[in-house]
Amino acid sequence: MSAGQAAMPATPAMVSLAALASAAGHGFVEFTDVEKSYDGRTFAVTRMNLNVARGEFLTLLGPSGSGKTTTLNMLAGFERPTHGTITLEGQPVDRLPPYQRNIGMVFQNYALFPHMTVEENVAFPLSVRQVSKADIAARVARALDMVRLQQFGDRRPTQLSGGQQQRVALARALVFQPSLVLMDEPLGALDKKLREHMQLEIKQLHTMLGVTIVYVTHDQSEALTMSDRVAVFNQGAIAQLGSPDDLYNTPQSSFVASFIGENNTLVGVVDRVSGGECRVRLNGGGEITALAIGVTPGSACHVAIRPERLNLTPAPAGGNALPATVDGRIYLGDHLRLLARLANDQVLTVKVGPEATMANGEPVTVSCAPNDCRAFPADAGTGGATPEQGKTT
Repeated sequence: MSAGQAAMPATPAMVSLAALASAAGHGFVEFTDVEKSYDGRTFAVTRMNLNVARGEFLTLLGPSGSGKTTTLNMLAGFERPTHGTITLEGQPVDRLPPYQRNIGMVFQNYALFPHMTVEENVAFPLSVRQVSKADIAARVARALDMVRLQQFGDRRPTQLSGGQQQRVALARALVFQPSLVLMDEPLGALDKKLREHMQLEIKQLHTMLGVTIVYVTHDQSEALTMSDRVAVFNQGAIAQLGSPDDLYNTPQSSFVASFIGENNTLVGVVDRVSGGECRVRLNGGGEITALAIGVTPGSACHVAIRPERLNLTPAPAGGNALPATVDGRIYLGDHLRLLARLANDQVLTVKVGPEATMANGEPVTVSCAPNDCRAFPADAGTGGATPEQGKTT
């Protein structure tokens, strides 16, 4: 589909079909047992199996050094896998040079040619593909119209704002009708307000064009805002792969729970496990009931609780109630972050309305439902996924 053609917007049914195709192993992009080592001893990416459906917006999310950029570079052709295969539309590409993969790239630093005009920058991918001048002019005009920069065609990149330069980079990546667009931290150099605006613009372009996008970021709010699915990387493996809702509400490890969104972590030992729940004795005193995620009696654990799941009202039947003292108030306009220090000296962050009047030193009772607490093995707290956990499709 060209940049100027009217595109069919993505619908929930299309997204659902994409997810089913991916789950069934019929990915538009497929990584099969892919590993990457730069020195032959340590691995930047370990035993990766990953499918990306056609038309999907997949984000690779993780801290620095987790393997997400190496994965993108292997897909782009800038790096070769040490082991395994990568296919695009069913064809192996792991030995093809970048220019033979029909992939558009958008970088954090824009990578625009400063001596060229905006039109010349956008036209460059078409020129190297020996497209006719008449067709180049028409396609460049459509691409600039798509990113709302029609009137800036004769300017140099240095005459544009950061957001405008990023739009030029987007137009250049899309103008030659690539089957896949890769974005490597494209909004990292922008200020917060402009970054949030560009997030919406990129997502709207994705919906309009139906192009497949693989996006790299370390910003978890950006990933939640833009993605159909998110692959959370840690230590060279995928710790969890799922929709933003899945990752936020049903994390499968303490690492994912702490990396995605704001999270409270209580440390303790599992006393007993029954019916999918466990009773945890907190270090320093106190007990809490939580969902049991891979924990066993007698094992050390981390209990994850979202701030918005905590209340300062009486606990429901069967719920948790923890005596605490107000230790601080953080005003954020539409709500307060209330710091509640438990008797064991652990501190919980509780999200409350801005009208809350609790003062520092005031005793409170923090309550929550067991279903809103998730207990994970402590040895997986920040250590990340094992190679088997990383083997995700």
